[in-house]
Amino acid sequence: MKKLQYQLSLPVSILREGDSFIAYSPALDLSTVGETFEQAKVRFDEVVQIFFEEVFEKGTLNEVLSDLGWQKQNKSFVPPVVVSHETEKFSVPCFT
Repeated sequence: MKKLQYQLSLPVSILREGDSFIAYSPALDLSTVGETFEQAKVRFDEVVQIFFEEVFEKGTLNEVLSDLGWQKQNKSFVPPVVVSHETEKFSVPCFT
């Protein structure tokens, strides 16, 4: 069977937590960790590859992407669009 490649763009946030870097995409609800920024990016690419291999093998691509909020347009899916990524301030109760 011939393996085809499909190009897609995903929003990916990379956060620093202590000495680790966390790569996360809300479009797939996937995350991974690396010891460096670059390692987190490489590992995120790997986890995306594994994600799509698994859903293709299981035949659940349409169901999984629909559950994640992707929209079917013509014969392909379009991921949800991040319309804002901001730092907000909140007041929260503090129990002493």
